[in-house]
Amino acid sequence: MNNPDTLSTVSPEAQQHSDALKEIIKTQIYSQAGSIPFSDYMQACLYTPGYGYYSAGSHKLGKYGDFTTAPEISHFFGYSIATHIHDVLVQLTKKQILEFGAGSGQLAADIMTYLKSQHQLPEYYFILEISADLRQRQRAYLQQHIPELMDRFIWLDSLPEKFEGVIVANEVCDAMPVNLIKIKDNELFERHVGWNNNAFAWQDRAITKADLQKQAERIQSFISTEYYETEINLTAQQWLQTTAQSLKAGAIFIIDYGYSFTEFYREEREQGTLCCYFRHQINDDPFFLPGLQDITTHTEFSTLADIALEQDMDVAGFHEQSDFLIAGDITSIAAKCHSEMTSADWLQQSAALKQLLMPGQMGQQFKVLSLIKNINSLPRLSVSDRRYQL
Repeated sequence: MNNPDTLSTVSPEAQQHSDALKEIIKTQIYSQAGSIPFSDYMQACLYTPGYGYYSAGSHKLGKYGDFTTAPEISHFFGYSIATHIHDVLVQLTKKQILEFGAGSGQLAADIMTYLKSQHQLPEYYFILEISADLRQRQRAYLQQHIPELMDRFIWLDSLPEKFEGVIVANEVCDAMPVNLIKIKDNELFERHVGWNNNAFAWQDRAITKADLQKQAERIQSFISTEYYETEINLTAQQWLQTTAQSLKAGAIFIIDYGYSFTEFYREEREQGTLCCYFRHQINDDPFFLPGLQDITTHTEFSTLADIALEQDMDVAGFHEQSDFLIAGDITSIAAKCHSEMTSADWLQQSAALKQLLMPGQMGQQFKVLSLIKNINSLPRLSVSDRRYQL
């Protein structure tokens, strides 16, 4: 990983923004007897109104942001997702889509564009987006690219009750605050953040949450090394529990980089998966420029699958992204579009397809967990299914 000292400098205005957030977090630390759980620190860095990474106005996605997501790489990604969505919508009376954290809006635009071509437009496309800045960007993007469908888009502040339709969560869980645990000399600790010598500093505290303690003990039973750090995403677990309860009938597609439980908590992964992105450079210092860099972790899918089963959902599939997209006819879709493209455009899209599908890139790093409730099984998901890994 890059050393934060080697990363690009920021403007005085950006530095002032970060310093202001530091003061807010420092006040929070002092009010909590000198330390806060890392999950609270991460929440503050990403979501403090007006100052958090996802709550301020900086450009986050694409070439001029800090990272690029699959929808920005190629329209074919959204078209393939739409193929899977189509298989669900044809089974439902209410044809609706709900997307969590819609980013730039490109995935929503691509899904709707493809469903329109298949004469299977949903009645509504709901977007649950907590960032006011991103909401504005999404509206502008959709208005520019599919103005004729704007009346079908509705932005929500909370989950609807008894939702029927398809729920899409693309790179959502990785942006949720996580609890950090440490195993040292057979003892368990939760990692906290304090303030020392005019800087944020790590502090280790006893675990006080019963559910965190239970999951930490389970992880500890797999670890024989004297020192081990990792993450537990209680926020994602609670999110899925609530989301599954709100779904009356339909499907949830969770797309993110991550692993099964046994792969996530391998002994060799002794520093966990926490990392930070700033201007397409990666580093491992969450205390660097709070509010200006993204803080993220991989997703642990096995526990999410267990929660879905507890909420009377069926785990319909677990795929590497490449297999999921191929099952969604991405290669056929690309072939049909080939004849309509210039040679230069096709060359660009060919490179994008490789990035989405190749094992060493997003094709293998990203996984898709497919969950269904009160609908028939989805035959496409039987292709290269890896539920046995969960």
